[in-house]
Amino acid sequence: MNPFFSRLAYAHALLCSMAEKLCSPLLLFVRLYWGWQFAQTGWGKLHNQAKVIDFFTSLNIPFPALNAHFVSGLEFFGGILLILGLFSRPAALMLTGSMFVAFWTAEREAFLAIFSDSEKFYKADAYTFLAAAILILAFGPGKFSLDALIASKFKQYMHIKPANARDWGTDAVTG
Repeated sequence: MNPFFSRLAYAHALLCSMAEKLCSPLLLFVRLYWGWQFAQTGWGKLHNQAKVIDFFTSLNIPFPALNAHFVSGLEFFGGILLILGLFSRPAALMLTGSMFVAFWTAEREAFLAIFSDSEKFYKADAYTFLAAAILILAFGPGKFSLDALIASKFKQYMHIKPANARDWGTDAVTG
């Protein structure tokens, strides 16, 4: 093999190895920051249910009172779960769904402009909440989480490779 390409491959592998070490700290930061944002938003909604119900009614959301209570609790408790890194992926899945509904009902024009006017899309209030929830859903909570701690204690029960699978690819908890 050409020495130049050999050195290039080595440098690439070294960069990838160093960058890989940033994954869990990044996921921790996202969980802490956006978990706190979700919890604060949910707390605010829990303490202003009448306004939330009125807002949901104005958006023609079915069962506005029930949905207002559900979304408020989901954001508050889901945010706390993200902060702790506990049941992170189920919480992130539910928060992702909630943020898609928020986009569709409250900011539909921005949602539909995802390709035609991307600036309108990413400046929408729901965008960063949605992005954070999808990030945790896709990559997991990282090594600095209660999910990872629990998984390490029960790994033999949680990661059983199917007989016909060649390999897992990634860890189900830490990505």
